[in-house]
Amino acid sequence: MAKTLELEFVTEYGKPARLSIENPKEPIEEAVVKAAMEEMIASGVFTSTNGNFASVKGARVIDRNVTEYEIV
Repeated sequence: MAKTLELEFVTEYGKPARLSIENPKEPIEEAVVKAAMEEMIASGVFTSTNGNFASVKGARVIDRNVTEYEIV
């Protein structure tokens, strides 16, 4: 089971932007995630094809479960 923390931002042009983090440290604390996202925005380091990150939209954990079947 693979987990991904997906951070959702709104760019300076009002467009969506996402940043994914594989295998995030758990438990995930909402306040810590929000503070980190705000620091990312303030640093101005992160950008996307839709512009610089301007505000926090949300965050979510995607839990991916793959079941493989052997077909003979």
